[in-house]
Amino acid sequence: MRESVAVVHDLVSRLSPADELGAAHRASALAWLAGTDDVFRRVKPASPSQHLVSYVVPVAADGRILLVDHVNAGLWLPPGGHVEIDEDPAHTARREIEEELGLGDAGLSRSPIFLTVTRTVGQDHGHTDVSLWYVLACTGDENLRPDTGEFHAVRWWTRDELAAADPGRFDPHFFRFLAALDRARPVPGD
Repeated sequence: MRESVAVVHDLVSRLSPADELGAAHRASALAWLAGTDDVFRRVKPASPSQHLVSYVVPVAADGRILLVDHVNAGLWLPPGGHVEIDEDPAHTARREIEEELGLGDAGLSRSPIFLTVTRTVGQDHGHTDVSLWYVLACTGDENLRPDTGEFHAVRWWTRDELAAADPGRFDPHFFRFLAALDRARPVPGD
């Protein structure tokens, strides 16, 4: 197995699935990683048709979540992007939050806390993203420099606003991610 793919295989194998769908996604991703070294996107939009992505979910100290209204997908998504050939997914996470929002990586989780396997939507006719979800702890007062070519808007969402929003406007696994995030964070007072 290619060394860079072995790193990803190790990351995925250490993830604890949040639910039955998470267990199915983890098993699917591990089988895929064990079966091919062709996991890095080489040609836009979709070559190979299934490839790695690193999402970064900025979470403010007060619990707000930063999402971007992605031009191509037409959805509110976490910032992130495709893992380059032989790139460590954590490096991708750091690179993407700098490129897309101008944020540093001081509060970035060392490892992803969530994994999804998703058929994408949008103007590129779709492909399958195997996405590693990292968390960026921040204050919520950061000076953002959004990539206006990629996003219609950037917004901090409260949990109440998210609960009231149309779930069809988000990554199909976003609300599962929020549940996993809640389980991963210690409860104040515990």
